[in-house]
Amino acid sequence: MKILVWVYVLGVMLLADEGKMLFEKHCASCHTPFIPMSKLKENFLDHNNTLLHLKAPTLNQLSYRLKQRVGDPHGDEELHRMEVTAFMSDYVIKPDRDKSVCLDDVMQFFKTMPSLKGTISQKDLNLIGDYLYDFDKNRVAKKGVHFQGFEEALIRAKKEHKIIMIEAMSKECHFCRKMEHEVMTEPDVMQKIEKDFIPVKIDISLHTLPLGLTTEVTPSFIFVDENATIIKNVPGAWGKKDFLLLLQEIKQKDKK
Repeated sequence: MKILVWVYVLGVMLLADEGKMLFEKHCASCHTPFIPMSKLKENFLDHNNTLLHLKAPTLNQLSYRLKQRVGDPHGDEELHRMEVTAFMSDYVIKPDRDKSVCLDDVMQFFKTMPSLKGTISQKDLNLIGDYLYDFDKNRVAKKGVHFQGFEEALIRAKKEHKIIMIEAMSKECHFCRKMEHEVMTEPDVMQKIEKDFIPVKIDISLHTLPLGLTTEVTPSFIFVDENATIIKNVPGAWGKKDFLLLLQEIKQKDKK
């Protein structure tokens, strides 16, 4: 059984690598793979694309917009994946600005892409579609914060004298995803959390919070010391700069 699981995982990894290579071959000359959303907003809203001089939307922009605006993002994942891939495949063969899923404030800086008709097969488009669909999820898994369960975190906190940071979230929460993709993947945020905190993520639509805690706001960040005493409960999403200041404040408060 273990061998079959390993073969399956290896197959998925190989297909993902193939999708990435096809993207780099057909798309990367115009589409930059990743730029943080905060930097993209600054580029388009404050500098009219003169900061980054992008030729086309980035891969993380495309991945996010396609999954939000094509099909049902809250329905069956495999069906949604097929809907997104079908839309993308049709668009690159028959480009039409009126069908673009990107915001007008972004698209105004780009020309309509040339058709890829006759230069790419449907099989290759499907592989690129899978790579595009999974881009954010795979990036967070690789570069994002790694969470663990509360009981394990409490054992580590006592041993390592660190603070437990509980993120109360839900799968449907837009600002939870925003924090996960735009803030919790930043290298300096990651470094600060790894140094002083033990992160725990709990979906409050599926599970109750430990220690009798409750919250109706997602995300909420609840900080608990090594003795299971609550330091602070902070509701809401944060930008990178403010979140780093919050982590520093919690660390200083715990020392006192």
